[in-house]
Amino acid sequence: MIGDRLSGKVLNTKLITDVEDIMLEAYELPDGWVDIGVFTTELDGIGYAAADDATKKANIDVMQITTSYGTSGQAGNGQVFGVISGPTVSDVENGLRYVRDFTERHSELYSIADDDSAALFAQCIPKIGRYFSQAYGLKPGSSIAYLLAPVHLGVIGVDEALTQANCEVICYQSMPGPSNMTGAILTGTESACRTACTAFRGAVLDTAADPLEF
Repeated sequence: MIGDRLSGKVLNTKLITDVEDIMLEAYELPDGWVDIGVFTTELDGIGYAAADDATKKANIDVMQITTSYGTSGQAGNGQVFGVISGPTVSDVENGLRYVRDFTERHSELYSIADDDSAALFAQCIPKIGRYFSQAYGLKPGSSIAYLLAPVHLGVIGVDEALTQANCEVICYQSMPGPSNMTGAILTGTESACRTACTAFRGAVLDTAADPLEF
C-alpha cells in the first residue's frame, strides 16, 4: 500500500578470489588486492548507500558502481551493480555482508503504489563513509539526504525538501536516467537532512495518492 515501508533487495552477491589480470586492470585494484566482491541491488540509490555504509564497517573500497536499466519489475527502477575490494578475502566477505545488511534492514524505501510496484528512496545518512566522501568531495562524517523517486515525483519531492530544510544541493538528477528516477543528494546538519527526507517523502506520497491534483 502507498506509504508502507518496504525491504530493499539484494539480487546477487559473489566473492571472486585471485581475479585475473584483466580484472585487476579494469577495476583498478591497488597493489596486493586480488579479491573482489560483486553485487546487484534492486532499485537505484540503495546500492550506493549500502556500498558507502560498507566502507564504514569493513576494510574495503568501492572500485566501481553504476546504475543499469533494470529488470527489477518495479516500474523500471533499475538495478545497481557494484564492485568492492579490500586487502584480504575476509575484508571483502565482510563488505558483502554489510552491503546486504544495509539493503535489507536499514534502507529507507517506501511504497508509492497500492500494489508496491513502485517506490521512493529517502535515506538520511548521518555520517557518510569513504565512498560518498570521495565521490562528492565531502568531508568524512558529513550528513547527507539521498532522495529518489520515479520521474516527476522526484522533482516535486526535491522542491519540497529544499523548501523545508536548510540543505545544500550536492547533486541534482533533473531528468530520468537509466533507472527512470529523479532526485537529489543534499548535505547539511543531520537534523536538516532528516527534515529534507521527511519533506521529500511526504510530498511524494501525497502526489502518488492523488496524482491529478495540482
